[in-house]
Amino acid sequence: MTERLLVLACGALAREIRAVLDQTATGHADLRALPAILHNRPDRIVPALEAALTDRAAYDRVFVAYADCGTGGAVAALCDRIGATMLPGPHCYAVYDAAFMDRGEIAAFYVTDFLARQFDSFVIRPLGLDRHPELRDAYFGHYRTLVHLAQADDPTLTRKARAAADRLRLHYERRFTGLSGLARRIAPSPTCAESSGR
Repeated sequence: MTERLLVLACGALAREIRAVLDQTATGHADLRALPAILHNRPDRIVPALEAALTDRAAYDRVFVAYADCGTGGAVAALCDRIGATMLPGPHCYAVYDAAFMDRGEIAAFYVTDFLARQFDSFVIRPLGLDRHPELRDAYFGHYRTLVHLAQADDPTLTRKARAAADRLRLHYERRFTGLSGLARRIAPSPTCAESSGR
C-alpha cells in the first residue's frame, strides 16, 4: 500500500525538504510550509501548525519539520496529540549537524542556506539593525563566530554567509552538512520514524 505522508514544515526548511522528498518519497507526499518568520514569534508556531492540519485522517503519517524552536514543549505536545513525528532538538536547523548539541558553541551564531539567502529579511530588518546599527553589540556582542551550516555547495550562498559574518563583525566558519540528516528524519521507514527522538 502506498504511504500518504504530510509534512508540515518551517518555511526555512521547505526548499531542502522538497529536494529530499523529490529524491526519496516512495508514496504520496504533501508539503505544507508555514512562514519562516514564525521563528520570531514561537508562541504562534503551534496555532499555525493546527490551522494547517485540517485533514489528519487523510494521511498515514504526519511529519512536523519543527524542533522545539522556542515553544517550550508545545510542538512535542501537539505531535503527541495528533500522532506525528517531529525533528529532535532545540532548533530545526540542528537537524543539519548531528553534533550540534555536543559542541557547546555558546559563542556561535548559526546560519543555514535559507538564512544566508534571506539575511536582511530575517535578521537585519526584524532586529532593527538597518535603522539602528548600534544595536549590533546588544544582539551579537557575545557571539564570536558565524557558523554557516551549508546544505548546498553554492559559492553564491557562501559569499552571502560570509558577508553576513562581516556585517555582524564575526569570524566566519563554513560547515558543509548536505541534506542527509534531514533525509534520515523524513524517510518513510519505521526505523527512521523511531529514530526521530519521539
